[in-house]
Amino acid sequence: MDIVLATHNAHKREEVEAIMREVWPEIRLVEPQGEAPEEDGQSFRDNALIKARVAYSDSGLPAIADDSGICVDALNGEPGIDSAHYSGERDDTKNLELVLERMAGRTDRAAAFVCVAAVVDQFGEDAVECHWPGEVATSRAGSGGFGYDPIFRPDGFEMSAAELSAEEKNAISHRGQAFRALAQLLKGRYESV
Repeated sequence: MDIVLATHNAHKREEVEAIMREVWPEIRLVEPQGEAPEEDGQSFRDNALIKARVAYSDSGLPAIADDSGICVDALNGEPGIDSAHYSGERDDTKNLELVLERMAGRTDRAAAFVCVAAVVDQFGEDAVECHWPGEVATSRAGSGGFGYDPIFRPDGFEMSAAELSAEEKNAISHRGQAFRALAQLLKGRYESV
């Protein structure tokens, strides 16, 4: 079963493939055709659906996409949907350094990663939203993962998301939860056709 994964982010592609194959080993995620669309939605759901709609329209194949980011309570939910370019650039290091700078001296460090995984196909549109609660650490730690992983300490852990193995992270992360649920939905949909 070929499904377009609407992302040009190699780290995300690798993560999503590993997560979805656990649920549906027969799935084959293919590259999107064309350029990435402008993500001008007002929510994670809006942006995930924008990407999936364009990929479906371009390919004619079922298309999946996600939009995700970190929401920090003390920053009024920022970076939120602007997580990928919070510093004004698409630069993971600059983005997380800006969060650390804005969190300096704050005691309320609660945060959550949010992921909305969406599908658009001949059956319509569906989206799943999942949260991974934790807190912003005071400094970066670990070399795994990507994005804000080095400064995010998940609830129940004394280490950052970047210090978890890929398998540990995928088992509990926002993206792991959302794409496992989406894979179950798709498997049920297509295996019954």
